[in-house]
Amino acid sequence: QVQLVESGGGLVQPGGSLRLSCVASGRIFMILAMGWYRQAPGKQRELVASIASGGSTNYAGSEKGRFTISRDDAKNTVYLQMNSLKPEDTAVYYCNVATVTNVNWGQGTQVTVSS
Repeated sequence: QVQLVESGGGLVQPGGSLRLSCVASGRIFMILAMGWYRQAPGKQRELVASIASGGSTNYAGSEKGRFTISRDDAKNTVYLQMNSLKPEDTAVYYCNVATVTNVNWGQGTQVTVSS
């Protein structure tokens, strides 16, 4: 099994920044893609950004230009730098790691953007 531990969430004012981190541990044979999803109250979980093993990135919606995803393969860690945060970014953010054998989810970290 692969364990994912997320950190970096919290309360921030509109226009502020946060950096989320997700560390993968356990039976990691080969990580393919790593990504971040979010789920706001009453809404479905949606992709925020993903990064493939070769480094290519994919962003959904309006996050492109405000959010930056990156990964450190030596540390099995994926990051999400979030700038210019808006109240509509408020959600639980989940880390997602796909290996050659399965897809794994973290427990989620709450991000609240409010004045």
